[in-house]
Amino acid sequence: MRVEARSGVATALDVRGLSVELGKRAIVSDVGLDVPTGGWLCIIGPNGAGKTTLVHAIAGLLHHTGSVRMWGRPLETRGRRERARTVALVPQLPAIPESFTVEQYVLLGRTPHLGPLASEGARDLEAVATALERLDLGWAASRRLDSLSGGELRRAVLARAIAQEAPLLLLDEPTTGLDIAQQLRVLELVDELRRADGLTVVSTMHDLTLAGRFAHRFALLSGGRLVAEGPRSEVLLPHVIAEHYGARVGVIDDGSLGWAVVPLSGSDV
Repeated sequence: MRVEARSGVATALDVRGLSVELGKRAIVSDVGLDVPTGGWLCIIGPNGAGKTTLVHAIAGLLHHTGSVRMWGRPLETRGRRERARTVALVPQLPAIPESFTVEQYVLLGRTPHLGPLASEGARDLEAVATALERLDLGWAASRRLDSLSGGELRRAVLARAIAQEAPLLLLDEPTTGLDIAQQLRVLELVDELRRADGLTVVSTMHDLTLAGRFAHRFALLSGGRLVAEGPRSEVLLPHVIAEHYGARVGVIDDGSLGWAVVPLSGSDV
């Protein structure tokens, strides 16, 4: 297992030279990242930068060149079941079996922990109940998925990933379709899990203010390439955002107002 010399913290995710081509077109090129156990890395960048492609490649869902190691072991040496016990993915556009109840859907997260012919046991039902309670969805366990609001459905998808109990959580735009209160609740919950359970988080996010308030480090993709990587103070800077997003912004860092990225019009000073 690789250990970071600086902090003595084991490296959860180590990506080196990762590249993805789709239809003979380079989507992600030569990306390198590492995330310590218990850390939160946020992948940011403009539309079409390759963020979702990178996350799916890390999850083993897309053919790629380069290497992906999780706690020192190459991704390709893990079988499908072991991979699912190691990494849980919350996609931006999940496939939803609408005839399922919420409990049945979240129970799918326990599949990697079951034998080939085994059915769920008390431990699996307990994991599902815990995930539902953490997402404030205990009341909806018997409800059909197609009866939920968009925000409730997003929380059900996250509950399934939490029930999976994988130590690495990949979140692709986890706050899509949520109002501001739900966005904060979901991200606060993820942060609580990270702190309490040692969960390692890799997310993509468009909202730079929310990203800046929760993630520890940032990887900025532009044109499929990693153009900046580091803490908020080194990546989420007005000139960096202007260069790669094509937008003028200001950064507020105030003890009473908190931290935020705000757009500037041409008349703003």
